[in-house]
Amino acid sequence: MHITITGNLGSGKSTVARILSEKYSFEVYSTGKIQRELAKQMNLSTLELNQLMMSDRKYDNMIDDETARISRENKNKNIIFDSRLAWNFVEFSFKVFVTVSLDVAAYRVMNDQRGSVEKYSSIEEAKTLLAERANTERIRYKDIYNLNYMDFTNYNLIIDGTYCDPDTMADIIMEEAKDFYTNSQKATKRLVSPKCLIFKDFNEEEDKSRLDDMIKSLKSIAYIKDKTFKVKKQDGGFHVKEDIDLAKASLLAHVSYIQIEILED
Repeated sequence: MHITITGNLGSGKSTVARILSEKYSFEVYSTGKIQRELAKQMNLSTLELNQLMMSDRKYDNMIDDETARISRENKNKNIIFDSRLAWNFVEFSFKVFVTVSLDVAAYRVMNDQRGSVEKYSSIEEAKTLLAERANTERIRYKDIYNLNYMDFTNYNLIIDGTYCDPDTMADIIMEEAKDFYTNSQKATKRLVSPKCLIFKDFNEEEDKSRLDDMIKSLKSIAYIKDKTFKVKKQDGGFHVKEDIDLAKASLLAHVSYIQIEILED
């Protein structure tokens, strides 16, 4: 089984990859680690290295060729490719994209071990530089590969890491990967925490009382698999358009994930 994981900067995808490796005996191939080590050796930030790579393809070619070789020569091994573009080079994989809010991403990068290479004086500076780095990467990948790695139709699973713990994320990714390899399901699923939902009217105490039975039925559920909630993007979250009581109950029951479908305006 091959799983490719990419995502927003600071999304926690590398932590999830490590947990999958430890819990389910996967080997991890991380190009992000290679890039950070290379930047450190060159006394550059990752952003500066990405800018340098825009004019020198040898780094991209080295990473791409190695990724493709490993996937070809190890088809029967359990491997996780923790890489921005591995989904494009691995011959067959379960493709995962991990999202996260910019605020949470900035907090994480301020406090992780990469601080020896990437130092930030404040959360606001981290947010600015993360956005700049993401834009630099998008431009470079579009120029070199004619690819948009932020196009979610490239992936089998979009899972948000803003609120959920990485252990639960890893378990759900593994469950979905098994379904993918068993049933060859290629439709894109998007999973978010109910905490990302926006309701037209929400009164916690009244809704707890009114939806008590429904909340109790959801208490032991980490992920509602048999329901897709139709939503619209609004103010950094998702406005629920249907099945509002079930959506509220999932929030009040502390369900980790629900599946959403984003409606066009």
